[in-house]
Amino acid sequence: MAIGLTEEHEALAESVRGFAERNITAAVVRAALDAGEEVRPEFWSALAEQGLLGLHLDEEHGGQGYGLLELAVVLEELGRAAAPGPFLPTVLAGAAVNASSNAKARAELLPGLGDGSRTGALALAGGLTGRRDGDALVVTGTAEPVLGAALADVLVLPVAVEGGGTEWVAVDAAEATVTPVEASLDRVRRVAKVELAGAQVAADRVLDGLTDAGVRGLAATLLGAEAAGTAGWCVTTASEYAKVREQFGRPIGQFQGVKHKAARMLIALEQARAAVWDAARALDDGAEDAAFATAVAGVIALDAGVKTARDAIQILGGIGFTWEHDAHLYLRRALTLRALAGPAKGYAAEVAGTALAGGRREVVLELDEDAQPVRERIRAEIAELAKISDKGELHRTMGDAGWTVPHLPEPWGRGAGPIEQVLIQQELKAAKVKAPNLVIGAWLVPSLVAYGSDEQKERFLRPTLRGEMIWCQLFSEPGAGSDLASLSMRAERVEGGWRLTGQKIWTSVAQHAQWGFCLARTNPDAAKHDGITYFLVDMKAPGVDVRPLRELTGEALFNEVFLDEVFVPDDQVVGEVDKGWQVARNTLSNERVSLSTGGGMGMGVPELLKFYEGEEAGLDPVALAEVGGLVAQGQSIDLLGLRTTLKQLNGVEPGAEASVRKLLGVQFNQDVADHCWAAQGAAAATEAPMTRAGIVARAMLFSRAMTIYGGTTEVQLNIIGERLLGLPRDPEPGK
Repeated sequence: MAIGLTEEHEALAESVRGFAERNITAAVVRAALDAGEEVRPEFWSALAEQGLLGLHLDEEHGGQGYGLLELAVVLEELGRAAAPGPFLPTVLAGAAVNASSNAKARAELLPGLGDGSRTGALALAGGLTGRRDGDALVVTGTAEPVLGAALADVLVLPVAVEGGGTEWVAVDAAEATVTPVEASLDRVRRVAKVELAGAQVAADRVLDGLTDAGVRGLAATLLGAEAAGTAGWCVTTASEYAKVREQFGRPIGQFQGVKHKAARMLIALEQARAAVWDAARALDDGAEDAAFATAVAGVIALDAGVKTARDAIQILGGIGFTWEHDAHLYLRRALTLRALAGPAKGYAAEVAGTALAGGRREVVLELDEDAQPVRERIRAEIAELAKISDKGELHRTMGDAGWTVPHLPEPWGRGAGPIEQVLIQQELKAAKVKAPNLVIGAWLVPSLVAYGSDEQKERFLRPTLRGEMIWCQLFSEPGAGSDLASLSMRAERVEGGWRLTGQKIWTSVAQHAQWGFCLARTNPDAAKHDGITYFLVDMKAPGVDVRPLRELTGEALFNEVFLDEVFVPDDQVVGEVDKGWQVARNTLSNERVSLSTGGGMGMGVPELLKFYEGEEAGLDPVALAEVGGLVAQGQSIDLLGLRTTLKQLNGVEPGAEASVRKLLGVQFNQDVADHCWAAQGAAAATEAPMTRAGIVARAMLFSRAMTIYGGTTEVQLNIIGERLLGLPRDPEPGK
């Protein structure tokens, strides 16, 4: 998955990648590294001919008429290639000029910047002062470091004006003294010092309407896009190396320490892509909340580049520490981008300030006009549901008419495709109509639809979809948690059915459930994943003993369940005998499209903001940065969910986002709960019920379960490493 999601974006990325493979080779990058001074690369003219420099500029100025999102797609690919030359400095300067309200400056400067005949650079560091002389500004001082200034024809600079405030100006490089910085950290694309001594900047070169915050937002987005490309190279390089490098007789990618590090690199990369994607979209749309989106990118994307580069070197080991390997080029590039964009804590404070004031950017899915007729039909049908005042009758009607799980085939669902599923969710929410909460039963329904007999479907599905039948899941055992295929509960064949004996554990709501869906071993001589059968168990049957487990919260959500020769008739076996593993896995591959946001049932961004309600003014800079960092994390998780949904709507299987989001969500719940608990100070030593301290303490304690149930963090990291990065699976025990 890359920053762009559409077919057009994928084609653009492929085109740029092909150009880079042909023109920005390792030899070209190394030549820039070793050069005594920075020069325009030989491929510059060919790159300019592609029209990429003007991709984000209006056609009236010679541009391509697209936007910053398309430019971000290009920057990601060039970042992957560690491209030398002034592409990023030029497009950043062009984007800043384009954002100003000075029509004359735009008309004069943008055509040259867009066709590559002129190059640009933009200073993000201050140091220049100006005094007014009529309509002109007289500018003096030094700005450094300025990325790409030594190759620039046009310099976009911030000027602190007498009397207060900052003006942005565009100056011809010939009017300044530009001195390359010999000790540039990124030696492939270098920084320089810009000096002005009483330079007269005419009014038509003062970029009215351009603000510091606006420029910082542009920089966070475009530098973040290149950082994502840098991270992409690091993830690929490290994981490919881990597949072939052997130590102790096996590939290092098989060691969980390496596998998990690589998986977390991919997680950081996907978050960076999501954050930059949304920031570019917001800027292109001129959204009021664009500043929030770009600040999120400033928190997430630049750090992702640094993290993945550092971790890549760790996985590469000694070879990664050599000058001959390219890893240091990407580390230097990522560190330079982070330094120029400014510290993450500054962006985090901006995120926090906006969110605490109620200005967080909502993550919503917008469908095109083609969906409107379907929406109107669904809205009319839901309006009829909204007229039903009795909750029980409403739930029966929704269950029977397929509204509870609309993606299921009729008569259990509505056979809704991806777009219709989204519309149903949106319209139910708008009408404040709540479908029955199936709780654990939601996990059973897809498997029963796919593998259940007609009799089972009629007997169990209808009351479940109405919310009348409560289920529990009898899967985990003391010796078979994440390694579910190691379960040992046995089922012995008897006349008319089976007798189940064994113990299940961590069974949520078992004390309230009427039925349980259970895995038991029917053939102990079969291979590990074979010989397992899927049963439906009456929780009131003789021999079922439910014992609540008191958890560290003091409550009892989970249970132990003992089955002592519990009889299960043949008509309560789902699917084929000994093929229960296939039935159990069905839920993981069902076609439902989800628009839910946040990490789950714990504390998320809304709870974090509520925690600080009324206390915003008292937050110190450290706390403000911590809150902003958490909000940015939460926003990126929601964006991963939105991107997954968009891929599904386009008929594409979700990529890394779905697995990454699942892992990040539960960890995020923990982080928020831990933060709120610690922020109470000494009050955190108490947990009196129904008090603020008690509620937060309960959330903090309960959150420890979130990275255990449903697959531990470590198992999820294995899945990401093995299935998404192709790293070798863990060795079988004893081998």
